[in-house]
Amino acid sequence: MRQAIMTSPGVIEFKNTSAPKEIKPNEVLLKIEKIGVCGSDIHVYHGEHPATPYPVIQGHEYSATVEVVGKQVSKVKPGMKVTARPQLVCGVCGPCKRGQYNACQNLKVQGFQAPGVAQDYFIVPEDRVVVLPDSLTFEQGAMVEPAAVGAHSTSRVAEIKGKNVVVSGAGTIGNLVAQFAMARGAKKVLITDINNYKLQKAKECGIEATLNVSETPFEEGIKSIFGNEGFQVGLEAAGVQSSLDVLIANVEKGGDVVILGVYAKNPTVNMYYVGEHELNLSGSMMYRHEDYEVAVQMIAEGKIITEPLISKHFPFEEYANAYKYIEQKEGETMKVIIDL
Repeated sequence: MRQAIMTSPGVIEFKNTSAPKEIKPNEVLLKIEKIGVCGSDIHVYHGEHPATPYPVIQGHEYSATVEVVGKQVSKVKPGMKVTARPQLVCGVCGPCKRGQYNACQNLKVQGFQAPGVAQDYFIVPEDRVVVLPDSLTFEQGAMVEPAAVGAHSTSRVAEIKGKNVVVSGAGTIGNLVAQFAMARGAKKVLITDINNYKLQKAKECGIEATLNVSETPFEEGIKSIFGNEGFQVGLEAAGVQSSLDVLIANVEKGGDVVILGVYAKNPTVNMYYVGEHELNLSGSMMYRHEDYEVAVQMIAEGKIITEPLISKHFPFEEYANAYKYIEQKEGETMKVIIDL
């Protein structure tokens, strides 16, 4: 069995080891098929992820085939096409007890604080497995994880249906967040960025209203899209101070601003606007099992489009070249897939 191990920033080594032979009664042995490279993976590659020690086996966005199931497993069978959540949770802390395990006090994520799926075979407990319909490709299956981020973040707003929405950041996550806002019945959805390639990909995914804020001021752009209606929901997926500033300053009073971007430097927040405008400012952390299930359903129904987001495929043996490609083509790349 092959394993791709990041031994230090920028260094990936391959190791051959025996495939797992025994699994627990509640576990499932997966044969990994496709792995998506995430923006957080790139932070690890550059040594810029503070919560990831080395060596680490990366990979948390993936699709797989069920190889073997334990004696107590009842929902999945060998040969099924699946994916699975990468969260390891304690189950005993306050958030876990109230069902908010995605914000577990002792959360570990496979591919960061625990070994990930950059290997031929991988073992997971059945309760984290999500079955994929036959109609989904393995490539689409590897996109379920980032799509689930869109499912969860848009559910952080009490009612998004019928509201005007602005998504800041048109990378893979921002794109999928905007698609989910549309799928959940938002009246109009505008996605913003400073990169025309990403904004074009948004259009290819059915997000018609786009705005390059480096070419047109934010305030002018939202006026042209929403007119006097303004917008009631802002989702910040860029992790940029200026994006947070304009969302808070321009969202309708009493509106919602959801933060899911990762900031390299802690931003400042205009608390005057938050307080005086009675804004609902909330965070969004990963996803829960139901978000995975909704993501699978929406992709299967064609309501969430993933194909235009796939920029390039690399074979498993060229894992390191995938990172180098992303580094070289940063402004012209959305999602890179590793093929096993």
